[in-house]
Amino acid sequence: QVRLVESGGGLVQPGGSLRLSCAGSGFTFNNYGMSWYRQAPGKERELVASITSNGGSTNYGDSVKGRFTISRDNAKNSVFLQMNSLKPADTAVYYCTAATAITRFWGQGTQVTVSS
Repeated sequence: QVRLVESGGGLVQPGGSLRLSCAGSGFTFNNYGMSWYRQAPGKERELVASITSNGGSTNYGDSVKGRFTISRDNAKNSVFLQMNSLKPADTAVYYCTAATAITRFWGQGTQVTVSS
């Protein structure tokens, strides 16, 4: 059974930081590219960041470049998203995904709220 479990969300003040984690199980983690997506109320889901299966390449959405960093630890079947300089516009549910060319698995999501 494939599982992706996100953690680390919460309430943070503008300018603060959070680190999201996602633990995968039930599939061969190091064969999958990993990504973080987010969806805010009333908005379309957007790609935040992605990382290749071996961690050799990363990609970021324009709105988070320079502030967020994606990383992975294949020995621990985990992917992370370090979020710095958070803004109210970053408020959303953040989803972890695992993907190959033919399939994509999704986690349940974790809420991030940036507010004073």
